[in-house]
Amino acid sequence: MSAAMPNDPTCLLTDAVAVARSAAVDEAALDVGPEAAEQAVGEHLGSEPEGESARTHLFATTHSGYRGWRWAVTLACVGADEQVTVSEVVLLPGPDALVAPSWVPWQERVRPGDLGVGDLLPTAPGDHRLVPGYVQSDDPAVEEVAAEVGLGRRRVLSRVGRLEAVQRWQAGPHGPSAAMAKAAPGPCGTCGFFLPLAGSLRGLFGVCGNEYAPADGSVVAVEYGCGAHSDVAPDPGSPVQVAAVVYDDGVDLAADLEQIGT
Repeated sequence: MSAAMPNDPTCLLTDAVAVARSAAVDEAALDVGPEAAEQAVGEHLGSEPEGESARTHLFATTHSGYRGWRWAVTLACVGADEQVTVSEVVLLPGPDALVAPSWVPWQERVRPGDLGVGDLLPTAPGDHRLVPGYVQSDDPAVEEVAAEVGLGRRRVLSRVGRLEAVQRWQAGPHGPSAAMAKAAPGPCGTCGFFLPLAGSLRGLFGVCGNEYAPADGSVVAVEYGCGAHSDVAPDPGSPVQVAAVVYDDGVDLAADLEQIGT
């Protein structure tokens, strides 16, 4: 599409706006049809320069699904007495437009707990948490294993990786600041059910081996604790019978037992 625009190198004249609107209407007709295309292009919202010989004209859109979006028509005009040509017609989001959030790569969207059955989560080649197993580490347990078998695992936790794990576990639900730990009669480090970790983290963490404890099978800090500590003993002076049988005395227990037996 072109139009004669004498002395209008910046495409600012009223006729240039008309050329831009006509181009936007033609584009809108492809989506909403020729009859509704005129109404699909709203008021002229201004223009923006695109270098010395082009300018983009903006029009409001009345599409119900494009609130805040704008028709953007770029016109080119190389000089006086030259024709104005339409370079591009697109829909662009305005400042208040509803747009999708910025795309984030999958590996950056994954959060702890997202991994399900059958899912695979490859580690990045340069993952700072891992170092090659044949590189000497400051973990005695790693060195002992590597010496026995001649090589050891292909990759092991780096010092940075272990420090990150320490910070995460200390601040987690089984760390010393948990409400359960603050109300416990003693720390896990003095509990008979406490299984210390090997290596450089031995003095900080272990695994709970008490099936009745809330952290059974989980990594716990030595300062963590719960009411199932191995040294907990019943209070002989307590008026409450811990093993007292609770039942509804309004129910005929004998009749119920007889029915169960039959």
